[in-house]
Amino acid sequence: MKLHYLPLLFIPILAIADDERIPYTCDNGSHIDISFFTDNSGRPQASLHFADETIVLPQVPSGASGALYRNGDIRLHTKGDDAIFEDGKRNMRRCARGNLPPAAPRPAPPAVASSFMEVTGHITYLTRNALPPDAILTVLIQASGRTLVEQRYELNGAQVPIPFSATIDRDLISQKARIAITARINAGGKLRFVSSKVYPVIKNKQAQPVNIILKPSGHAKAH
Repeated sequence: MKLHYLPLLFIPILAIADDERIPYTCDNGSHIDISFFTDNSGRPQASLHFADETIVLPQVPSGASGALYRNGDIRLHTKGDDAIFEDGKRNMRRCARGNLPPAAPRPAPPAVASSFMEVTGHITYLTRNALPPDAILTVLIQASGRTLVEQRYELNGAQVPIPFSATIDRDLISQKARIAITARINAGGKLRFVSSKVYPVIKNKQAQPVNIILKPSGHAKAH
């Protein structure tokens, strides 16, 4: 049985009246009040207060700076006074703290092909064991044996499936290099779960989402 994130909660606005609501104004003219708190287990949460409902999102690991709150395709990424809200229907709002909308972006210069490529995916396993609070996820991206990215996530009670993202620079990789990804989870100073195979990252010259299934360390041999 897979372990999933806490389900998305739709509850009346008055249910979280004790939390300080911070007003945000978005680039489409809409307004969102956001409050931040921790649940009974100490896990950070964000509440998005709309006209007639409140959406509660748990914090999840983020490969970028700032904080990421997510449940399914609904995401809130905060950094300083700025926030980006994705409603799960391919709509994105750029928001800023306060009652003024974020400044309109300056006209972009002529597009230049970027050498940076984002690698995203999820980590999971098929056993029924819950991860302890001190579990640490390590994601390793390599090209022909050379490490490009090594990220460590302190999970703080988060359970699988666990999202991850990383950015790699194609200009630093030869065209013939084979880019692959592995992952492992340690807890209590011991290796608990490890990927049993190497997952390719590039297909048709584009990064593809990578869903890694880990196995208990005693039953897997990482390559």
